[in-house]
Amino acid sequence: MAQKSDPKKQKKNTVNIKKGDTVKVIAGQDKGAEGKVIAVLREEQRVIVEGVNRVKRHTKVVQSGGRAGTTGGIITTEAPIHISNVMLVEGKGVTRVGYKREEVLKRRPDGSTYAGTRSVRISRRTGKEI
Repeated sequence: MAQKSDPKKQKKNTVNIKKGDTVKVIAGQDKGAEGKVIAVLREEQRVIVEGVNRVKRHTKVVQSGGRAGTTGGIITTEAPIHISNVMLVEGKGVTRVGYKREEVLKRRPDGSTYAGTRSVRISRRTGKEI
């Protein structure tokens, strides 16, 4: 008989950093650089940070039928960086991310309200909501 896997032991793709956060690079060639997160790639556990890990792509001139084609040249773009190499910036320095459950009033479609909880991100350094 096949054993079922325990859902608690499965690795989750939890990423504490969101699009729009300001992060500081803590490892790699861009160490010390700060920038805003442009995109989060959850499955690969990578983030694209503005102005960090810039790479050059050489593109070819493509001519299509009677339409205007793409112009060739060297395009500089940001490449993804691993999530473990960045740290969230809050206030003057970097901080770790924690979570806290908060009591809120929720509304049902019929208009009635009930007490519920929601998860909010907090700074481990200051304890304030991010």
